[in-house]
Amino acid sequence: MSNHGKARAAAHRALDWGYGGFPLSINKIPIIRSPHEKGHTCPGMAFCGAPGHGVGDATDDHDVLDWLFDQAPKAVGYGIACGGRLVGLDLDRKNGVDGVATLNRLSREHGFPIPYTTTVGTPNNGLHLWGTIPEGTVVPNSVGRLGPGIDVRSSRGYLVGPGSVGRNGEYVFHPKTGYIEPQPIPEQLLALMLPPAPRPQPQRRLAAMSVDSSTRTLQGLVDVVLKSSQGNRNSALYWAASKAWAHARDGHIAAADAEAELVGAAIQVGLGEAEARRTVASAERGVRV
Repeated sequence: MSNHGKARAAAHRALDWGYGGFPLSINKIPIIRSPHEKGHTCPGMAFCGAPGHGVGDATDDHDVLDWLFDQAPKAVGYGIACGGRLVGLDLDRKNGVDGVATLNRLSREHGFPIPYTTTVGTPNNGLHLWGTIPEGTVVPNSVGRLGPGIDVRSSRGYLVGPGSVGRNGEYVFHPKTGYIEPQPIPEQLLALMLPPAPRPQPQRRLAAMSVDSSTRTLQGLVDVVLKSSQGNRNSALYWAASKAWAHARDGHIAAADAEAELVGAAIQVGLGEAEARRTVASAERGVRV
């Protein structure tokens, strides 16, 4: 069987286990080109009907998965969408960095056991650990935030699935475990993965709990972002930011307050800060046009 066929078959097994999958290139990145112009805010195939949104194409439907692989004949791997309850720890071992050693150190320093969970070996002698978090918990994606060599894959992130082929070799289940149900992330480790509590800013308009119309308007836009569903968060943020910038241009809302509140709300629902700021800035450019 070709590497394309092996990846397709492995992705179907991942769907059987309850995950969403989509095809990857040999470079471990989404292989289907975006159907949109640069700077678009479409979060996924479900919104426009066309593939090419990276993890936004992830599906749990076997027929759709086959169709995606048909669109990508050079795909030799697949991604498993994280988010919801699934998070991944990507432990790199390369360039003098050892993420496994870093995790062992954190385990000793913070007093948590490393769970016996789904483990995938990577071609560079690293490991992917799959874990679960409580429902409703939002863990941000991060690179090196926990320590050298540890990346966290969560909402809008993905793990390279076992059975995929990269330029340096194949991703495989640990031979002593194979596939097992991912285990809960220990509470101490989960606390390290969560973003720090926001610092109080008493001078900000919303923190002062004023009830004037501008505050109510901004709070309503913030609520749109906070109530947005997974897969629609970036679009909701763009819409709310566009409305906010229009109000700011008319002098009804303070621009600094609008940006701070919307970015803060986006982080609360799982978007990365950099991504949120880019979306808000893109909305401002759209209003100026």
